[in-house]
Order: sequence, then C-alpha cells, then structure tokens
Amino acid sequence: MRVLDGLVKVAVLSVATALAPVLTCAQPTSAELSAPPPDAQHFSIMSIAGKHGDVWKWTVPGGALKGRMSLNLRGQVWDQDETTTLGPNGVMTGYSLRGSSPSGDVGEQFDIADGIATWKSPIDAGTAPYAGPAFYVPAGWTPLANDLLTERLVAAAGRDVALLPGGKGHAERLTTLTVGQGSARQSVTAWAVVGIAGTPYPVWTDARGKVFAWIGGLTTIRVGYEADQPALEHAQDVALAARSPILARKLARRATTPVAFVDVRAFVDGSHFAEHQTVLVDHGKIVAVGPASEVRVPAGAKRFAGAGKTLVPGLWDSHMHVSDDFTGPSELALGVTSVRDPGNVMALTRARRERQAAGKLLFPHVYASTLIDGKGPNSAQVAVVVTSQDEALQAVRQAKADGQTGVKLYGTFDPAWVAATATEAHRLGLHVHGHLPAGMRTREAIDAGYDEITHIYFVAMQAMPDDVVARSNGIQRFQGIGLHAKDMDLDAEPLKSLIAAMAERRIAVDPTLVVVETLLVPENGDLSPSYSPYVGTLPPAVERGFRQGGFKPEGDATRADFRASFGKLVELVGRLHRAGVPIVAGTDGSGLELVRELELYVMAGFTPAEALASATLVPARMMGVDGHTGRIAVGMDADLALVDGDPSRVVGDLRHVRTVMTDGKLLDADQLRAAVGISRRPAYEAAE
Repeated sequence: MRVLDGLVKVAVLSVATALAPVLTCAQPTSAELSAPPPDAQHFSIMSIAGKHGDVWKWTVPGGALKGRMSLNLRGQVWDQDETTTLGPNGVMTGYSLRGSSPSGDVGEQFDIADGIATWKSPIDAGTAPYAGPAFYVPAGWTPLANDLLTERLVAAAGRDVALLPGGKGHAERLTTLTVGQGSARQSVTAWAVVGIAGTPYPVWTDARGKVFAWIGGLTTIRVGYEADQPALEHAQDVALAARSPILARKLARRATTPVAFVDVRAFVDGSHFAEHQTVLVDHGKIVAVGPASEVRVPAGAKRFAGAGKTLVPGLWDSHMHVSDDFTGPSELALGVTSVRDPGNVMALTRARRERQAAGKLLFPHVYASTLIDGKGPNSAQVAVVVTSQDEALQAVRQAKADGQTGVKLYGTFDPAWVAATATEAHRLGLHVHGHLPAGMRTREAIDAGYDEITHIYFVAMQAMPDDVVARSNGIQRFQGIGLHAKDMDLDAEPLKSLIAAMAERRIAVDPTLVVVETLLVPENGDLSPSYSPYVGTLPPAVERGFRQGGFKPEGDATRADFRASFGKLVELVGRLHRAGVPIVAGTDGSGLELVRELELYVMAGFTPAEALASATLVPARMMGVDGHTGRIAVGMDADLALVDGDPSRVVGDLRHVRTVMTDGKLLDADQLRAAVGISRRPAYEAAE
C-alpha cells in the first residue's frame, strides 16, 4: 500500500505542445535518454545491502526540470528520464516520463489546455476540468515528480495540495536531524505525507524545503550522505512510532468479561467447518467450543451474534515484509493475527517487538527471519550481505541472538555455503527457507538443508534449462519461468521425484501465487483480481496501481506463454498439496492479496477448508506454535476473526472481516480499515 513511486502536480498550459512529440516516439533506448550534466544533483539508491542505482536532477535552459533514474533491483531494471515544467504557483504545468521498466515502456504524459487536464500512462488515460491548482500524480515510479510534489506540499499554505486524478495531499512535520560532517553539515526535516498512499509515508527535506532523502528498505539519498541513512531511519521511525500508542488505545478494547461468539459457523480444530457453534473466550483463551444448544454463556459475557457469520482462527500471512507501524492495523483489518517477516531491518524489527510487548503498538504476532545474501549487483535490498562461509555462519548466530525464528537465504548466496549454514541454523533451532542461490536446483537446496522453498517458481526451478538456473538470482526467475514453466510435465522427471521427496521430508512451500499472477498475467491497464474488491476504497494514486501490468515478455516469450506458465504453476501447487507437501499462504505484498492467494489454491484443487488451513494451522505447525494458536479448540489462544458470509463455500468471504480478537483484545475491523486509509468494506463481488 506504499506509493513511494507516486507523485502529483498541477498545470496551466505551456508544456503540453512541447512534450507531446517526445511521447509519440517509440520507447527510447538508454543512449537516447537525457544524460545528466556534470553539475546535476546526484542521489544514490541504496539499502543495507549496498548501492542499487542513481537518480540525477537538473534544470535545462528555459526552466524545465529534468530527472534521470537508473536502477537494478535484483535483476529488475528501470532506466528512464522525466521532464517537468512548473507554473509560477509551483505546480506542474506539463510532464513526461520516458524509458523502460520490467513492465516495458513507461511513457507517460500530462498537460493542461483550455481548462482541461489530460493524462496518458501505460495503464490509463483520462481528463478532468482544471479550475485551480492541482498536482498530477504519475502512475509510474517517478523520483523527480515525487520530489516536486513533496516540495510543493511543504511550501503550500496549510501544507495541503489538491491532486489529480483525485484526492488531496497533506504534509505534517515529524522531526529534525543534523547530518553530514564539516562543511557538508546541515539540518534536515522529516515530513509525513498523507493522502497519496493509504497511510503516511516519510520524506526528508533540507533547510530550503528541497527533498534530501526518502528512507526505507530502499533509500534514495543525496550522494555524500549515505552514511547518515541509519540515523535518518531511526529518527523517522521514532517520530512515527510516537503515534502508535495513541492508535493502539483508540482501536483496541481489552475484554474484561468472557466473550461469546454465539450460534456461529466455526472452522473447528483447523480441519472443518461446523454449523451452529458457540465459542467462549475468557482471559484471552478459548474455554469452550461446541453446539450452541450445549455451551452455556455466562451472565455478563460480551456476545457476538453468529447468524450469517463465520468464526475462523486468526489468519497467517506467511510472507509479509513489515514496512512500518501501520502494517499492524492493516494486517489486523484483514483478520491476520500472525505474520512471518522473511526479510527486515533488524533494528526496526527489534524496536517494534519491544514496543508491542510494552503495549505501545497494535500488531499481529511476528515471526521474523534474517535474510542472508551474497555480494553482487542482485543482492537483496534488506539482506545481511556475506562474502565467506564464516561470515554466513556468523550471520546465522546473530539471527539467533537477535531473537529471529529463521534465516532466509537468497539468490546471490554461494551454493557451496548452504549445507554448513543450514546445519548451524538447525543447531540453533532456526528455520531455513528462501530463494535458491543462482546455479542451484530445488533438490540440491533440500538436500543441503532447506526446510521450506519460498515462491512456487523456485520449486519449478528443478525443471528449468541450465541457463535459467544459472541466472535465477536476476530477471530469469521470472522471464525464464514465464517462458518454460508451461512445458513442465508434473508426472515425469525431474518433478515427479522432487514432489515425492518434498512430501516425504515435509518440506514446506510458500507459493505466493499472487506474485506470479501479478507479474505474469496482466497487461498494463488490466485490473488485478487481488485488488478488484478494494476499488473505490483507497486513494486514487493507490488504485491506479491496481492496473499495473506484469513484466513485459522478453525474447521469444509472449503474454500467452506467461499465462500458460502461470496456469501450470497453479497446477503444481495443487499437485504438491495432494502429495502431502505443507503449503503456507503468504502475499509478499501489501497483505490485501491474502484471500486471493487462497482463491488460487481453490482453483488448484484445494477445498475451502484446506485453503483456510494453509493460512491458519499449517503455518502455525510449521513454526512450532500450533500448541497454542492456529485453530479453534479449547485451551488455544483466542486469535480469532469473525467474518460475514460462508467461506466454507466461497473462500473470498474471508475478506469481509467484522471483528478480530487477539492478545485478549477486541478490534473492530471497520475502525482498523479506516486507520490505514480504507474508506469502506471491500466489495462482495469483484469489480470489473
């Protein structure tokens, strides 16, 4: 739900004709994009794993503003330039974006003529009356446009700016910090920007109100100040965290009496749905489960009527990279009471853990892993980067010391280090999972000690050509899979024996089919099924992203190949499940995608009950906590979600959460949704 690639502007007229010829041309090559002059302002795109790219900004004769971004994010490449003209009131009067991304041509244009604002992007086109200043938010990843919008917000009266295609942005001061050394020393200010994404996001400006840095899992910061990134991240986290205790007090009500869900359909014991059940909770524990005619509800209990509703265990999102404090209410609004975070910034993870334990943060239970990768251009952006076997072993030991529950190995990790690393992790009681190191096939990773394979395409890697396997830490894990997965024979070698071995050893799979669907299936402009029920509930800039297309097929591949390969991967998940391989549902996204993941499992042949188990009991069992959570049974923690409808027939009804209970607290899902910028309940039927 972060829209850090969004931006906004406004207009009056002049650049329309100047930019139009540029955007009617074919997609430019890298050499044809604007080259930054020597005096351009230069930013590094970086993470704790190292540098990933660059951004430059400069002004050309005539006053137009230019930007250039070059980024390689784990083999996914963006190479683009921007041209913007601002009017005298500081808002955008014309804009163009040129170049390429993993989805293909990024070409986008905005202009104003005769009182009409007009825009065209790879995913949409539109017009709107332009009666007063409003800032256009591009659909693409646009650093220059992002910065200009922030600078306009900071300078505007009341720090409010109307947006196009719709909405209103606002900036709130968070904190200040001194950065740099010697003559480079300066004071910078953090702002929380609201109205663009569903929740606030931070950005830093200098004393002149010009953008200095965007700090996060992926940071953009002025060159020369990269060493200040940790201090900036800590400062903005502390400032944002000050809001969390207020939110926790507002949204959570501790149950001071027994709580009864009366005459409800319930998903009982992690295996089946039972009608006309009453579930009684006291002091955060389930104390009775049974037919409504038999369970006695004590006087004074808080009652929830069960007619037309279903009670399920709190869901698990088994692949959720926690971004900030707002992940808590966002996930809880979906009925998610447990998440596995398979790659995170340890300092922030530790701080959230401590604040949650102190009652200052409303959050699901988090089972976090340390992501470990090798050094190279495709290193993961939140990874602990190691360059030797000894460093890998030390990273494992540090993960244990940090209170992590597992280690996630990644694509640039040396295959020769896996066995010893997994052995050490198992000695310390840590779960081993992850991507496959480039050059390694699935069976080799399992034999070396993996307990779980992350992403279904890494299960399929067993059957891929050698050149795909050798480059699986880059774009080939998508492009190669998209071209070749359709040709897999699930009943023949090498997959037949792989599936049997995974079932025998109980090697789990975190398929993230929603990721594969998003990257392989849609063309630009197509509405993703993961998000269609949420159309009309989030800011316009967020909802435009719902129509972002998948990766552009390269070489001999076509969209039809990609779609056929996605279908075969769905079939592979079903085959693994029928063989007895544990499947755990995760999103690797915003969390909104979780129920769509379960819908895809049903398409693969799961029953709704089996799909629900993949997001409740199965992950709880895999993490060794099924003795106290993951199912509705006497003695279990009351991690529960009450939903409208009947997910025993339509698993999509799990989207319609009404009440959540966790840690002895009752939460209203409508209030949780409102806290993260969702204006109403999701639709019962998918939008077109």
